[in-house]
Amino acid sequence: MNNINRIHDISKKNNSGIGVLDKAVHILSYLSMKGEGGLSEIVSSTGMARSTVYRLLKAMEIHHLVVHTSGRRFALGSRLIGWGEKSKYRTWIECARPILVQLRDVTGVSTQLFVREGNERVCIASEEPFIGLKNTVPLGAVFPLSAGSAGKVLVVWSEGNIIAEEQKTIKKRGWAESVAEREPGVASVSAPVFGPARHLYAAICLSGPIHRLGEHPGQRFSALVVDAAKKIEKTLYDAMR
Repeated sequence: MNNINRIHDISKKNNSGIGVLDKAVHILSYLSMKGEGGLSEIVSSTGMARSTVYRLLKAMEIHHLVVHTSGRRFALGSRLIGWGEKSKYRTWIECARPILVQLRDVTGVSTQLFVREGNERVCIASEEPFIGLKNTVPLGAVFPLSAGSAGKVLVVWSEGNIIAEEQKTIKKRGWAESVAEREPGVASVSAPVFGPARHLYAAICLSGPIHRLGEHPGQRFSALVVDAAKKIEKTLYDAMR
């Protein structure tokens, strides 16, 4: 399954019960990952009725949430830019991005920054290698906490009770790893990013093909990931003073 379909399937499972809102979010989610899309493409991706998709697109166009592009296609609208500027994560992203780029360039694989929202994790920054195989994680991608090294980090350092032996090990060594948990053929290493008073802010993640990272990616890359996390913490501290 490709990344667009995989992330969109996750989105469809996270319904709020408010039908019109969920349908609008599914459309916006598709456009955010695809860049733009025609009516037929959006209908095919979302599984909604053509008339429903058309009405929602026209309504969101009035509110500048989507915009009509050339060739009768749609893309995300300008109003979302202004809303995004108000995000509580804006400073975190600005501080983390140069370090994510540096880690990507040193290792040659993908890097991400995840935050916890409820019982899920959301990618708020992502850097992909210029060449070679990519492990594309789109901005805004939502994953469960139950799979992947970033999910382990966000659980271990944000919940008070450490019960499982693996959780105790992760907290003691300061990083987590995963191999083919979230997606077959993909491995990752993650470390916590703390704010003031050791409050957990996010998880930095290094991810890529298993044949690049190995069956025990933490042995090779944990020091680099932990160091990158500490650099983000320092940059955040300086920015918030």
